[in-house]
Amino acid sequence: MKLLVAKSAGFCFGVKRAMDMALEAAKKGAQDLYTLGPLIHNPQAVQFLEELGVKPKNRIRDIPMGRVIFRSHGVSSNDLREAKERGLKIIDATCPIVKRAQLFAKFLSRYGYSVLIVGDAYHPEVEAIRSYIRDRVEVVEDAEVVQRLGPWEKLGIVAQTTQSFDLFKEVVAASLERAKEVRVFNTVCHATVMRQKEAVEMAKKADCMIVVGGHNSGNTQRLAAICRKVQPHTYHIETAKELHSRWLVGREKIGLTAGASTPLWIIKEVEEKIKRLSCPRK
Repeated sequence: MKLLVAKSAGFCFGVKRAMDMALEAAKKGAQDLYTLGPLIHNPQAVQFLEELGVKPKNRIRDIPMGRVIFRSHGVSSNDLREAKERGLKIIDATCPIVKRAQLFAKFLSRYGYSVLIVGDAYHPEVEAIRSYIRDRVEVVEDAEVVQRLGPWEKLGIVAQTTQSFDLFKEVVAASLERAKEVRVFNTVCHATVMRQKEAVEMAKKADCMIVVGGHNSGNTQRLAAICRKVQPHTYHIETAKELHSRWLVGREKIGLTAGASTPLWIIKEVEEKIKRLSCPRK
């Protein structure tokens, strides 16, 4: 058995930056240290931070005092305003690429464009981006939906940073038929595009794909879905405990990749278990 491990597997720049900021803040003292929602979409990483005293809270009003870390997905304009009004010390771990998407959305809204956000409507990143748009905003997850929207005089398009680039292009193409003027800001993270491309190429070579990441991680779910289109024997797991030996029986090449919020230690545990299960018993 040959194990193929994706070079891009694991933390992206924005997630690593957020984790580093949280760890640095915890070193200075974990008393009255909170995150607004889970810092990243990985339960094991969030639990690790909790053990260091970094406490996740779902609402600003639930944070009595102290420091609040804004997660990598960003926060809404209302949460930002409320945190300032409550006098909380803000540690802004919003991914700079996400911040860029927020700024472009705000720009489009200010200059009179209706806005399409390509993304998952209930994902915290999309909810945050949406909050910076005054009105006339739609969130789409499928290019076919665009045909039922509009028509528009002026339309601006941005994307959730971890969205599929192919989907983004499909939505842009469909929008050209529904609007007189279309202004597009490609806010899909380049690292996401590269991760997805690498995963597809690996899936073409592998007899089985293992995709590691939180079940609540949108980018990991998309990564698994993309791989599954190429290699039906694709399995999304959160930890090594979920790996089944029957998936590996008779496989000559196994591909292993991971979402942008998956810690290296979890990837290594999965890698070691695959090797153990694939070794013939003596």
